[in-house]
Amino acid sequence: MSDQELFGRAKELATLDALVDGLPKEGGALVVRGAPGIGKSALLARAARQAERLGTTVITASGVEAETRLPFAGLYQLTRTMLGRVPDLPPVQAEAMLGAFGMAEPSPAGGAPQSFMIALATLNLLSEEAGQAPVLLVVDDAQWLDSPTLDVLAFIARRLGAEPLGMLVGVRDGHTTCLDALALPELRLLPLTTADAGALLDAMEPQLQAPLRYRVLDAAAGNPLALIELPAALREQGAPAAALTSSAVPLTSRLERAFASRLLDLPSDARSVLLVAASDDEGALGEVLAAASELTGSVVSPESVSPAVATGLVTADEYRIRFSHPLVRSAVLQTATLAERLAAHGALATVLDGQPDRQTWHRSAASGRPDESVAVELDRTAARAEARGAPAVALAALERAVALGEDPSRKGERLLKAAELALELGRTYQAATFLHLAAPLELDVLERARTVFLREGLEIDVSTSIPRLHLLIATAEETAAAGAPELALRLLRAAARRCWWFDPGRAVRERVVAAAERLPVPELHPDLVYVLAAAAPLERGATVIQRFERLESEGGYDALAAATLGTAATCMGGYDHAAGFLRQAVSGLRAQGRLGLLAQTLVSLSFTSAHIVDWESGLPSVAETIRLAEETTQARWLGGALIAKAHFSAVLGNLDTAQAAIEQAERQVLAVVNPSMLAFIQITRGMIGLAAGRHAEAFSCVWRVFDRADPAHHPYLQTMAITALAEAAVSDEDRAMARDALSRLDASAAATTARLIRANLGFAHALLADDEDAEASFRSALDLDLSRDPFTRARLLLAYGTWLRRRRRVMESRAPLRIARESFASLGARPWHERACQELRSAGEGGTQPMPADSDLLTPQELQIAQLAATGLSNREIGQQLYLSHRTIGAHLYRIYPKLGITSRGQLREKLQLDG
Repeated sequence: MSDQELFGRAKELATLDALVDGLPKEGGALVVRGAPGIGKSALLARAARQAERLGTTVITASGVEAETRLPFAGLYQLTRTMLGRVPDLPPVQAEAMLGAFGMAEPSPAGGAPQSFMIALATLNLLSEEAGQAPVLLVVDDAQWLDSPTLDVLAFIARRLGAEPLGMLVGVRDGHTTCLDALALPELRLLPLTTADAGALLDAMEPQLQAPLRYRVLDAAAGNPLALIELPAALREQGAPAAALTSSAVPLTSRLERAFASRLLDLPSDARSVLLVAASDDEGALGEVLAAASELTGSVVSPESVSPAVATGLVTADEYRIRFSHPLVRSAVLQTATLAERLAAHGALATVLDGQPDRQTWHRSAASGRPDESVAVELDRTAARAEARGAPAVALAALERAVALGEDPSRKGERLLKAAELALELGRTYQAATFLHLAAPLELDVLERARTVFLREGLEIDVSTSIPRLHLLIATAEETAAAGAPELALRLLRAAARRCWWFDPGRAVRERVVAAAERLPVPELHPDLVYVLAAAAPLERGATVIQRFERLESEGGYDALAAATLGTAATCMGGYDHAAGFLRQAVSGLRAQGRLGLLAQTLVSLSFTSAHIVDWESGLPSVAETIRLAEETTQARWLGGALIAKAHFSAVLGNLDTAQAAIEQAERQVLAVVNPSMLAFIQITRGMIGLAAGRHAEAFSCVWRVFDRADPAHHPYLQTMAITALAEAAVSDEDRAMARDALSRLDASAAATTARLIRANLGFAHALLADDEDAEASFRSALDLDLSRDPFTRARLLLAYGTWLRRRRRVMESRAPLRIARESFASLGARPWHERACQELRSAGEGGTQPMPADSDLLTPQELQIAQLAATGLSNREIGQQLYLSHRTIGAHLYRIYPKLGITSRGQLREKLQLDG
């Protein structure tokens, strides 16, 4: 690169300078995008120099195409100067980072480090560095960074802004990266104007004759590198002028040819060194010279590099050899024959003893035909990459192993493992391809079972396929007979989940339960409990609750088991049990860095909090879930989080927010027809209607959950929907329809002992009873245990007080209405609070609107941070939980204190009115 490439870039330089100059106050990111040779590298280098002059710490990394399959190679470039601080990180983060670099073995208990834990460790290292001076990350050719490093950069980019940490990223046109999804600010470099291009060419080549000058200007098309390199190439003896300036040849190819023209006069040893360096992924000079010696069969000395340095193709010092531009590397490879390129990789493989992963990749690149021994080495490379938290690299190794393998018996296992990794990475199309390739192979019983199970992860036909259900059950039975009960149980869990999505009929559901109960697994096995809860939530509800109670008293289950149990509890209406399981799961998944599963579990916790109107934990959970679901690209779970947000917003009276959230949720979930999600949407639309006082609209929405002909029909969610249906049923016709639905629900839910379901049915009976039975029904409902359902209890008291007032029992009405008003005020349920106030005024008692709580002044994320700080956690501990740097937590608290009118974290507990 050269400063001449900055010619005519005043506006672009000003944009970069603004980011660099503003770093002490605010961090940020900028993507510099453009064609090869357009000046990206020169601009990034100029920004780095400017930052260093201002006292900023500049940390650089550059992608190399040959390194894309080496896990965390780019991250090592970025963090190598900070590795001395790794022991100061929390142990789980330190272990994850050292494991990523192969500098420590993962603990047997912890398994492979999660990529998000590695990313958090990196963020904390950078945050510590930024505490000393502003930090600027400068990353060039990001399109060639390894996938795990790009994931870390995306994680960091999402969290910039609160501290003096900036990021500049150069990306070549025509390449996509995971950073694209972040919609970061982008500086796109366009070709120079005709005037600027002419001025640059004249400055570089003042003696160029007019005809050739016009040809160069036309061929360069405003590309600075082309304007610099094409004239030099044309001066070379025998240079193909037509090929270098023909508009029929792409500009990139013309530049490669320009660089290739310089190779012609180099000595053979120099060309061998350049070929090996172009094939290498490190550029270590000693390594390159050793491989070049292996390639030529004679000793190649460091002096052989000098001619290439003299022509400007490379730079070199005693440690490394670097190409002056990525197109030089491309030119070297393009001019070599296939046999020469294979031989170069073979020579590198020979000299890389002690570096098994790099050696294996070069052996695979040197293989021009199938080779089972190389495929086996690639299997080991994949296993090592997965153990280091780099599933994308493991997947690439397995793909290559499939291509090179000769043993048919191993092909199926490789394809299935590749499909597992692809699903873990969210690459469903790629997973489907692997499963398609595995289908015609002679798979054994367990491999066929794994294939059926993996297809569940593709989210194809996820809802109403009866044949798919029968296949899952039959496969589970075959798997159990083959002696693999755990895999059989996972298949039945998938079948049970489908049974909950839609009702396939009692016979099919009973077959799923019977098959699960025949398996030789403990009756408290979380997956078995899930099967009973999801396949027969009402019929086996009492059994499931008994097992929940035993599990709660015995303990001893891990985060994944807790997540399974919490989800099972939500399936059968046991929200009071779900909350404990899910909170334990959230805590464990945070500690493990499993953000994908954490997002899913937080959705379940958000729904649980929404049903019991626990907004103090629910609103922060919803906000975090939305952020994590977007970050982990889980559209379905994002839809669930938005439904929970809409539900909370409706209860709290924020109707515009509720309406926007539910419409966004519909767009998310309608891509995959799923009756359960459609039902949740209609229930939430009903709550929005109730909050707005539009009862007929609310009834029509919620009724869809009860209508067998409607896509939103869901027999199990009816137990949740019945309260909204009863409250919305105002007209005689609607009340009659609601009574019929309640009668059917009484029969189907007769066996369940789920406290929330019994409370909901009691609520509905009270609101839908005839006048002569109403008082007894109200009293019967109020005698139920509603201590953990304050919103349901308050609505019931409001309805009871209203019923009493309308029957001119005014004095009796005031007590339940007063309690309802106070309950709604404490819950923040403004629409219902206003109704209670209105009813009290009609009963002759004034009611006042309370002032908003102090916590209402905070955003959901600020509330979550304030709650954690109030429990005594340090900024660093809060950052570990929320995957933010501790300095970002400090910046949030700096904004929180004045909002609450306090000056220290010691006052938070009293302000937030937390229990001791």
